[in-house]
Amino acid sequence: MLTELESFLLRLATEPAILTTVGRTRGSVPRESGAWMAVFAGETRGAIGTIGGGHLEWDAMRQAREALALQAGAPGVAPLAWEQAVTLGPSLGQCCGGALVLRFEPLNASHIEALRTRLTAHHAPLALFGGGHVGRAIVQALAPLPFDVTWIDSRDEVFPRDLPGPVRTEHSDPVQAAVRGLPSGACVLIMSFSHAEDLDIVASCLQRQRDHGDLGFIGLIGSATKWATFRSRLRQRGFSDAELARITCPIGLPGITDKQPAVIAASVVAQLLLETATVSGGGLTA
Repeated sequence: MLTELESFLLRLATEPAILTTVGRTRGSVPRESGAWMAVFAGETRGAIGTIGGGHLEWDAMRQAREALALQAGAPGVAPLAWEQAVTLGPSLGQCCGGALVLRFEPLNASHIEALRTRLTAHHAPLALFGGGHVGRAIVQALAPLPFDVTWIDSRDEVFPRDLPGPVRTEHSDPVQAAVRGLPSGACVLIMSFSHAEDLDIVASCLQRQRDHGDLGFIGLIGSATKWATFRSRLRQRGFSDAELARITCPIGLPGITDKQPAVIAASVVAQLLLETATVSGGGLTA
């Protein structure tokens, strides 16, 4: 499954485009600075990416297609980039009340490598322990989101052949040994096929936190009863209550009780986004 950036660059190799990027912003706006949309000639295939939808996006697409039509009618003339300051008020049918600057850049195949570097978003490292049904659903849900996923299991041939998005698989036996090699700042989700493995992975995460304190969110799938049992066993291994408080169990947003893998995945991924937004100071606006 191609990411939006890969789809854009693949198409740019054969036809020109206008890249529209959100620049400076003030107040409440639909997308953050750096959000982008690539527009190609013609209306049948649409655009790749989004700057927030609504009339703002429709008008940006109109401007881009008009520029592409002029460019096609004047071969050999180098098109120029331009900017537009926009206030999001009733005239646009968008009442966010904020303001932003849109930058429009004509592009062709010669820009591909520079764009690959420029538009590659910062992705948070995430380790997912467990290749079962819920693990697969979470990997699918994470595919379009800003996470670099390492998917880890002790079993052979547990991972599907077609991996969605930028996912790296790792076979580790014993599975908890993989904790030592996780990148600094990694979030960890633990849902192996075995409670014994889960316990060892949690213990390894706690030991790494004790030694380095460099892991992010650590979540364990399971019930409150499971966590009570784990807490008792981890205390016996010498971990304090303060250390155990670093583990989130159960995982997922409160109030969502459906046990279907896709529902669990949606709940857990939403929780991850909240956790990483809190750490980075980010947020969402409408």
